[in-house]
Amino acid sequence: MIIREIKDSFIMIRQHDHAFLSGELIKHFKPSLLKSDAFFDDALYAAYQHDRSWIGLDETPIWNDREKIPYTFSDYPLLPKLAFYKIGVDEIERVNTYASLLCSLHFSSFFSQSKNKDCLVFLTGEARRQMELKESFPDLDEELLQQHFRLLQFSDNLSLYLCLNEPGADKEDEHPWFKNGFQNTEMFHPENQPLMSRWVNENEVTLDPYPFDMDFDVSLPYKVVTKGLIEEMGIAEAYIESDMEEKKIFFHQ
Repeated sequence: MIIREIKDSFIMIRQHDHAFLSGELIKHFKPSLLKSDAFFDDALYAAYQHDRSWIGLDETPIWNDREKIPYTFSDYPLLPKLAFYKIGVDEIERVNTYASLLCSLHFSSFFSQSKNKDCLVFLTGEARRQMELKESFPDLDEELLQQHFRLLQFSDNLSLYLCLNEPGADKEDEHPWFKNGFQNTEMFHPENQPLMSRWVNENEVTLDPYPFDMDFDVSLPYKVVTKGLIEEMGIAEAYIESDMEEKKIFFHQ
């Protein structure tokens, strides 16, 4: 679950909805910024499906007693998170081999600096998976694979940008992850700089340089779950009882 706390409520966004938004963004990515159009549909599938491991977990939000907020994707207990990451990539692999390779690379990148033994076991398993999946593509273009991997990371981060920021936030008030642009997007910038985004107003976003081939809009489903309702019935029931809402966001140059 993606959580943004406001005065008397929590904005709660399911991970799979955020991932769908990732796909909707990348659907409009300029083809000229990639080495070729080979495997683009597979990379797009990876963006849409990369967080399917959270579908079951997000059905029942759980409470973080220490922080006094619902658990989020970033602080969710490690062992179940690792187990469900593996399950999610397994499910993607049964449908699309190339997409599962991208998702495996994506999740492995989260723990690349970790010394935790459970993370190291996860990384070892995913490295084995990646090696086996690459054998399915004897003429694999490693440069294009790297572009698609960075594109998946960008789609994830741009969607998170929409989820974690107050709509219309000034640059200095943005979530700290994004104030200096999107990491690992230099290959999509003509001057080898990170792509930068900003809110034009509470309904519009633009990027510099603009990496999409047209203006378009996306829809973000979310729930506003009040702290009073959580206190009354607990986080799981409060989430169920809260109505799903939708935010439309326009992208333009």
